[in-house]
Amino acid sequence: MGKIEYVSERSPIDPSAVEDIDGYAIPGFQNAHSHAFQFAMAGMAERHPPGSMDDFWSWREAMYKCALAMSPDSQQAIAAMLYSEMLRKGYTHIAEFHYLHHDQSGKHFSNLAEMGERLLAAAQEAGIKITLVPIFYQKGNFGKEPQPRQRRFISHTVDEYFQLLDDSAHAVSRYQGARLGFGVHSLRAVHLEDIKTTFQQGPPTLPFHLHAAEQLKEVEECVGFTKRRPVEWLLQNLPLNERFHLVHCTHMNDAEVKGLASSRAHAVLCPGTEGNLGDGIFNLTDYSKHGGNWSIGTDSHISLNPFEDLRWLDYAQRFTTHKRNTFDDGAQVLYSKALYSGRMAMTNEVTKTFFDLGSPLDAVVFKSDSPLFARGTEYLLPSMIYTADSASLLGTLVNAKWVVKNQVHLGIEGIKSRFMEAIRTLSF
Repeated sequence: MGKIEYVSERSPIDPSAVEDIDGYAIPGFQNAHSHAFQFAMAGMAERHPPGSMDDFWSWREAMYKCALAMSPDSQQAIAAMLYSEMLRKGYTHIAEFHYLHHDQSGKHFSNLAEMGERLLAAAQEAGIKITLVPIFYQKGNFGKEPQPRQRRFISHTVDEYFQLLDDSAHAVSRYQGARLGFGVHSLRAVHLEDIKTTFQQGPPTLPFHLHAAEQLKEVEECVGFTKRRPVEWLLQNLPLNERFHLVHCTHMNDAEVKGLASSRAHAVLCPGTEGNLGDGIFNLTDYSKHGGNWSIGTDSHISLNPFEDLRWLDYAQRFTTHKRNTFDDGAQVLYSKALYSGRMAMTNEVTKTFFDLGSPLDAVVFKSDSPLFARGTEYLLPSMIYTADSASLLGTLVNAKWVVKNQVHLGIEGIKSRFMEAIRTLSF
């Protein structure tokens, strides 16, 4: 159902069951890193009183307040709105890096996967595919106990986390279009030996996600605690390969850049959030020269436009190198890397073709009459990646069904009303 049965320049012999669409289709974008609850605060942390200091760490305090305010109902309503917006922008699958596990007092729900199941329900309501990635969050910082405002995130032991993961797997099995991943929040948030144990004893086929080297302070504290830089520690202590998805990796030295690329692990880059939080600029130029893999994500959802994020991945490199040819073929490399590594972030069972016979038809469709598309197919993908925005889109298909058409999500009325009610009742 909803799978690709025919790919050709010619119409099928029996076109009676075919919808004729005047547009250009490419596979839907893969969003490899999402914290859905943070959509509730997108734009709210942008007022800076004169003389104030604001950085990642002060923003994190605002994020904690948002997390503590979230109920299961509000999480579901906010996630459904977010996911409908992702679909409208061209995303068809997300990896939800989920660590908001417990109730507002920090106690377990009777269903350990309650908050994760609300994300699954939101994805089903919006019509987007989801890989739920329940995250192991144990410490407040390197070697330090968690703080009270982190109480909703915490699994104290590996066994406790695996129980959460098991309950999440049961929840995932009940939802169409849902998959499971696993991972740890970061080196600073889980005991180092427990990170090793989590990967070694965890499911042997699922993608493994974690944050790494996002902030300079984080790198300095990691060196102080482990005598190694974050990515350096990972390269020396875990068997990095295609199953690993390391989010941000903003601050790596040359050896780490080469080592991460050579490992075949994937960097998950979130340029909208990384720019908004002042994280820094990932060294994509050298990473690409070493054959590195990368995907994109929207993280805190301050930006949801995959075209904008892909452009900024390239433009940030042009700022620092003063050259325009970051890649041999910018649009092809940017899109293909994001697509294939994004698919790996969702599941390890992928093919490296755009549209593969027998695969689900998940696509973003462009209007064929966009003026810059008239120059021929040679310039079609570059025009899409470097000039397009959501106004250029005709709609989004998931399993060959329209979920967004003419820039309108087909279920937006109910989704938006529940979102507005949730926003009105949240206090943080």
